[in-house]
Amino acid sequence: MARRRFFVDGIRGGAAELRGDDARHLSRVLRAQPGQLYEITDSRRVYLAEISEARGDCVLFRVLEPVASPESPVSITLLAALIKFDRFEWIIEKATELGVERILPVETARSEKGLLLASAKRAERWARIAKESSQQSRRLRAPGILPAARFDAAVATAAGHRFILDEAAAPPLLRVVPSPAERSASVALLVGPEGGWTEMEHQEAIDAGWQPVSLGSYILRTETAAAAAIAIVANAWCS
Repeated sequence: MARRRFFVDGIRGGAAELRGDDARHLSRVLRAQPGQLYEITDSRRVYLAEISEARGDCVLFRVLEPVASPESPVSITLLAALIKFDRFEWIIEKATELGVERILPVETARSEKGLLLASAKRAERWARIAKESSQQSRRLRAPGILPAARFDAAVATAAGHRFILDEAAAPPLLRVVPSPAERSASVALLVGPEGGWTEMEHQEAIDAGWQPVSLGSYILRTETAAAAAIAIVANAWCS
């Protein structure tokens, strides 16, 4: 069974400390005791560490040795249309588990009014969801949750390969992913809202160099499309 992994702010002199909710969960719920082994990461490297002290809201670790943690061969940026926040949080959780490097919320013409402004108040919560999902999925680091952007700014996002999910006739994403996929690539995935892109948005993305792709003949919810597209790209680069 894989060891639980926790994020720490830093490692100094072969020691690290965990505070806050994670420390309370570890000491009170998991009933951690000195001598137990866990993995910790400072977002640069992963280490095997032994608990030296556990007291309420603070757990102290003694670092034992580095643990191999391979980097993903592809850096994925997910640009997801802003949707109702409970469902957008699902996107953050699953996109994190699937290995994205960054998540950019995007205000589109068919996004509900007010979501762009309200998203700023969710930044801390979204970062916490990404961190918790990163620990659960044993990532080296949590993905960056970027400040929400309007569509015209979002399409300027740079990447080696940029795909816009399209409900209209477009080649399947699986067919256009480079084969064999090159190493250390960057991919951006632009996922629209329910109701799809407007003709103006669609054309603006194409004019900016985004390649339309499809996920099949069915109409998917935003969160379903995001997860499916990430899984296809991530697995293509891992093959």
